[in-house]
Amino acid sequence: MTMTQVGLGLAALGRPEYINVRSDQNIDKSLDAFQHKSMEVLDKAYTSGIRYFDTAPSYGKGEQFLLEWHLSRQHPDVLLSTKWGYTYKANWELGYEGAHEVKEHSLAKLKEQWAFSKQFLPSLGIYQIHSATFESGVLENRDVHKELLRIKMDTGVKIGMSTSGKSQSEILKAAMEVKVEGEILFDSFQVTFNILEQSTLPALKKAQKLGKTIIIKEGLANGRIFPNSSFKHYAGRYDKLKKIATHYHVGVDALALRFIMDFLQPDYVLSGAGNTKQLEENLMSNHIQLSNSDLQVMREMEESVDSYWDERSSLKWN
Repeated sequence: MTMTQVGLGLAALGRPEYINVRSDQNIDKSLDAFQHKSMEVLDKAYTSGIRYFDTAPSYGKGEQFLLEWHLSRQHPDVLLSTKWGYTYKANWELGYEGAHEVKEHSLAKLKEQWAFSKQFLPSLGIYQIHSATFESGVLENRDVHKELLRIKMDTGVKIGMSTSGKSQSEILKAAMEVKVEGEILFDSFQVTFNILEQSTLPALKKAQKLGKTIIIKEGLANGRIFPNSSFKHYAGRYDKLKKIATHYHVGVDALALRFIMDFLQPDYVLSGAGNTKQLEENLMSNHIQLSNSDLQVMREMEESVDSYWDERSSLKWN
C-alpha cells in the first residue's frame, strides 16, 4: 500500500536492559538466552519479508549478533545499517547505575568502531553517526567528515546520522548543509517520529525532496502509546487509539507504525520488537491503510516538543 518498508532495529535485542515502559519483555536476561532470541527474531523478520536491519555498537551485543546471523545465513538481499559514536558500558550488568552508553564523536572513535563495522560489507548499506548533537561538535569536525567521505568513496555505503531530542529539526537542517570537498556528506537521516512527536515533519519533508533516505525510530514512543496508568495525561489519546485499532483489527503498535507509514511515507520505519510475538504484531501494519479522518485524529495527538523529550529523559532503563 505504501513504499515504506518495516525494518528491524536491534536496540532491544542486543542488551538486557533498555528504555521501554512496556511490561511484556523477556524474563531470561542471560547472554545465551539473548543470543538465541536475537537469532530467532532475525530469522522471523527475514521470513516475514523484512530486509533492512539496523544496529549499533552501543546496543550491547547488537552488532555481534547481527554479524553472526548475517555470516551464518548468507542472505544476498539484505540491507544492513550500523552506527558509530557510542560505546556500551553496562557490560550486561542488570541494574547498572552508571551511563549504559557513552557518546564520543571523535575521529579516533570513528576509526575504532569502523574497524569492526566494516565486516558487514558488502551488505552494509548505511553507516551513521549515532545521535548527532550540536554539543558533540560532530557537525563541525572536518577530520571526521573527511574520514566519512573516504569511507563513502571507498565502499559505496551511504553516510547517515541519527538524532534525538528537542533539537532534532535544527540538527537535520544543519546536517543537510554539510559538505566535504564540495560533496554533500549525508545521504540518510534516522529520526524519532511518532504519534506524540511530530516536530520534525517540515525538516523531513525537505530531506525527502532532496532525495535523502529517511529512517524512523522509536515509532512506539518507547511504549508510551500503550495504555499505562503512569501516564494519565494520555488517557484521552489511549481511548481514541484503542477505538481506531479495534476498527482495523490490529494492535495499537501496528496502528502507530501505520500512522508513520501513511502520514510521513519514510523509506523505513523500524520495529524495535524484543521477541517474535511483538514482531508479528508490528508487522500487521503492512496489512491496513488508514483513512484520512483517522490520520487526522492521530495527527492531533502530537505532544509539545519540550513535554515529550522531558518525559523521555525521565524514563528508566529496565
